[in-house]
Amino acid sequence: MPGKLKVKIVAGRHLPVMDRASDLTDAFVEVKFGNTTFKTDVYLKSLNPQWNSEWFKFEVDDEDLQDEPLQITVLDHDTYSANDAIGKVYIDIDPLLYSEAATVISGWFPIYDTIHGIRGEINVVVKVDLFNDLNRFRQSSCGVKFFCTTSIPKCYRAVIIHGFVEELVVNEDPEYQWIDRIRTPRASNEARQRLISLMSGELQRKIGLKVLEMRGNAVVGYLQCFDLEGESGLVVRAIGTACTLDKLSSPAAFLPACNSPSKEMKESPLAHPPSHGCRSTHNSPIHTATGSRLTQNFSVSVPTLIYTGMGSGSAGKEGGPFKALLRQQTQSALEQREFPFFTLTAFPPGFLVHVGGVVSARSVKLLDRIHNPDEPETRDAWWAEIRQEIKSHAKALGCHAVVGYSESTSICEEVCILSASGTAAVLNPRFLQDGTVEGCLEQRIEENLPAGCGFCHIPYDELNMPFPAHLTYCYNCRKQKVPDVLFTTIDLPTDATVVGKGCLIQARLCRLKKKAQAEANATAISNLLPFMEYEVHTQLMNKLKLKGMNALFGLRIQITVGENMLMGLASATAVYLAALPMPGGIQIAGKTPSDGSYEQHISHMQKKISDTIAKNKELYEINPPEISEEIIGSPIPEPKQRSRLLRSQSESSDEVTELDLSHGKKDAFVLEIDDTDAMEDVHSLLTDVPPPSGFYSCNTEIMPGINNWTSEIQMFTSVRVIRLSSLNLTNQALNKNFNDLCENLLKSLYFKLRSMIPCCLCHVNFTVSLPEDELIQVTVTAVAITFDKNQALQTTKTHIEKSLQRASTDNEELLQFPLELCSDSLPSHPFPPAKAVTVEKASPMGEGNFRNRSAPPCANSTVGVVKMTPLSFIPGAKITKYLGIINMFFIRETTSLREEGGVSGFLHAFIAEVFAMVRAHVAALGGNAVVSYIMKQCVFMENPNKNQAQCLINVSGDAVIFVRESELEVISTQQPTANCQQSCAGGEVTT
Repeated sequence: MPGKLKVKIVAGRHLPVMDRASDLTDAFVEVKFGNTTFKTDVYLKSLNPQWNSEWFKFEVDDEDLQDEPLQITVLDHDTYSANDAIGKVYIDIDPLLYSEAATVISGWFPIYDTIHGIRGEINVVVKVDLFNDLNRFRQSSCGVKFFCTTSIPKCYRAVIIHGFVEELVVNEDPEYQWIDRIRTPRASNEARQRLISLMSGELQRKIGLKVLEMRGNAVVGYLQCFDLEGESGLVVRAIGTACTLDKLSSPAAFLPACNSPSKEMKESPLAHPPSHGCRSTHNSPIHTATGSRLTQNFSVSVPTLIYTGMGSGSAGKEGGPFKALLRQQTQSALEQREFPFFTLTAFPPGFLVHVGGVVSARSVKLLDRIHNPDEPETRDAWWAEIRQEIKSHAKALGCHAVVGYSESTSICEEVCILSASGTAAVLNPRFLQDGTVEGCLEQRIEENLPAGCGFCHIPYDELNMPFPAHLTYCYNCRKQKVPDVLFTTIDLPTDATVVGKGCLIQARLCRLKKKAQAEANATAISNLLPFMEYEVHTQLMNKLKLKGMNALFGLRIQITVGENMLMGLASATAVYLAALPMPGGIQIAGKTPSDGSYEQHISHMQKKISDTIAKNKELYEINPPEISEEIIGSPIPEPKQRSRLLRSQSESSDEVTELDLSHGKKDAFVLEIDDTDAMEDVHSLLTDVPPPSGFYSCNTEIMPGINNWTSEIQMFTSVRVIRLSSLNLTNQALNKNFNDLCENLLKSLYFKLRSMIPCCLCHVNFTVSLPEDELIQVTVTAVAITFDKNQALQTTKTHIEKSLQRASTDNEELLQFPLELCSDSLPSHPFPPAKAVTVEKASPMGEGNFRNRSAPPCANSTVGVVKMTPLSFIPGAKITKYLGIINMFFIRETTSLREEGGVSGFLHAFIAEVFAMVRAHVAALGGNAVVSYIMKQCVFMENPNKNQAQCLINVSGDAVIFVRESELEVISTQQPTANCQQSCAGGEVTT
């Protein structure tokens, strides 16, 4: 499909002064695509030039259109010396290459320089004319749509979900080439940015070719990452889920959306809701299978399988044959797929049948130089090995696929840790193949899945469990077996029954290691990994019990390697699922009861923990209904299991407490500690400071238990860097510093967002890195969404009034108590009102004041502000069109770090410039928002002695057009009733 690319340079504004004699600039523009370059005329002596150039035309193949970025370079003309560079603009042409896409890219783009930052703006118009090409051997994938969102995009329905697609490309890093010794820092940075843009386009094209081979037309959950391997090279890799999507073109697709994503899901069977994910569960007994092996190129693999109880095998004999047939159909649908992995975390209704638990694997590799960039077999083999381990773990759990799948790396000098994790699941085959499943089977499968708890049931046979687990009958349907605790990497299913609200839970861990080289370093890391994995999951289990909850969703575990330490950070959203049993308490036990003071200290700590559990249950409104054991079912007819539950966090305590689990009442977790110091460590670990009144936080898209969202949102990004003292570093000191860093970061966010109370911090994403020796960097991105407490209170009052009017004629006396009770539950404001100050608002194109609920700003194509959010939706609005993926990589370097405000000022200004450039590209496509925004990498390097610093940032997201509900209501009232009925009927068609 050859094409013609047309570019017009219109004007520039706010250019920097390049001629000191006249305080003006003689600017001209170079337009380059591939090996062809055009130049505009020189506009003399102006900071706001008006070029109005002719159309520059490039005749190229569509393969080049996908691989190459359009480069626009603004320079200052010098007669007797070399022209001075002002800055560059890279424009991705891919959003113009598929149907339903924008027809033109037109707007003002920030002119960016890697040394000075943004230096003015340039107005550019870009068009593409494509010619039909029926050559089946073509190497382009034009027409394949890419989405960063990990759920089925709005305005689309899933016809078939084909499966996993992956690809990687490798090349030498220009930063480490010999020519880098003689070229300027600006030239080196620009060479790196250009190479990464080329590799990113090539990678996206190759992924698209694989999707076309599967007969799909879209990639959902597209995640692209850069591995900076130093002298070994540069790797760009991507994973995603291939799908066949249909556009919902009927007017029903544009009807007003409900503020509650859960309601939207129920109304639209296949249009996936923004806030919730698929059905998944995980259970409490954490079984870790770890091992290591050395290969010829020194590869240490540390697979980890976290088994968790789910669905039932022989427990519920109803529907047993249908489940077996379901597994056969699913297996046949997956046999043709090399890796049955899905990067989605939220799914259409009915996609997930059962979830087996979290499966993960890690491998330590020694990097070697990339000899041939066209043959990346070594890196491919590494990831294939990891995925094979994940696949085998999923099969051990009786599952045929892995959902919520993700991959990550951590690199330090020659050592690289490869990590992969996901949730083992049993899927409904009707989404995986086109019309090959009989309708009667689908109907019987769905009839045998109880609403709200089917995903909690274990998928394996309880008589042949791959691990010791504590199972009980489901507290909802009382027919199938469920575990006592669930861990998953996906979002909370929309049909899940939740008691109370959720909360963010984090486990943090630091471990020192000796400095070593090559194989000795890799061996030391591989020996630490299994123990760190166990410690992290132990912390998660302890904190989950302390919160009085029984399930984790959105689990994300990072293991980061540095020169002399390893750091682990796990984040998840804890909830109380009504289908699972009530969690037991935590009991402290000491080894020296004869010591009176020690025994008294233990008693005091026990009371503190018990009080904390009670306060958490009250704070998160966890009041499950009491169900007698006789109603639930008889005890499991097998001997009591012994499980390793809690262990001391002390360095001197290596023993693990064992506890007999009864199948009647839930026994408390026993935490045995051998000294006072260890007890203090555990207490400080288990008793995290709760958020201030009126604040909630979670790492999933929507906080469970809150539905009355307003249209007020605020995205923020925060980066904090601390330097550790090299004197007397211990594991305990490291843990304390890391805990304080994360807690202070959250406290600062609560303070800055205090004007938005009541609000919830959603999609909280922590990323920890160790860029240099004794340097810790933590990056946080999230979005604050307000919710209307008064609306919830009024709804509760109305419901009470109606029920009491039906129950009694004496309404006045009965209404007094419940209304006062509801009023007392309103939180008080811990801080005086103040304007929220976040990094995003520092952008040159900031969002202004948001505290205007009565008259929310109208977001349409004429609004100059582009909203940015990590969520896949915008509260109070409807996404009407996806314009393409935004995937940008920036490098910023300075030789005057102190003059720019130090590390804080440098990072703040750079992130604000990134926001401005992302907004400009989205506006040029005709969009007014970026959803599913993520900062995938933020690498900071500093040399304080030379006053130098460098930062690399990679961001991505989906450019969209959205319309406010208030506008949609006006549109919908103008439509004829007959058209509305037809459109609604069309919107309900499913496969």
